[in-house]
Amino acid sequence: FVILLISGIVALAVNSISNNRKQANARLATTQLNLIAQKISEYQSDVGSLPDSLEDLTKAPSNADGWLGPYTDAKQLKDPFGSAIEYRNPGSDSDFEVVSLGADKKAGGEGVDKDIVVKP
Repeated sequence: FVILLISGIVALAVNSISNNRKQANARLATTQLNLIAQKISEYQSDVGSLPDSLEDLTKAPSNADGWLGPYTDAKQLKDPFGSAIEYRNPGSDSDFEVVSLGADKKAGGEGVDKDIVVKP
């Protein structure tokens, strides 16, 4: 009985730690997306147009006169869940948006699985 009780307590603790980690990663992803959105705006200010892809923030495209980057490191183009950050140009109701698919790495979802979308 004692072993069963201890096993149950450990299972609850592990589940709680996992949920806390996902929540922390979701908050970190939001911060990261806001930073990338800022870097896209800096690129736009320097070059006069939005980048074609997020990779344009890490190395100068051939058609980008005024490029003053790199604006970010390639490692920053993955969210805390290990997925590539999506860049949508144009965005659904803005010039662009950057997106993390959340903990489940799928479109949609709720809670920590919900897509995180940042617009300028």
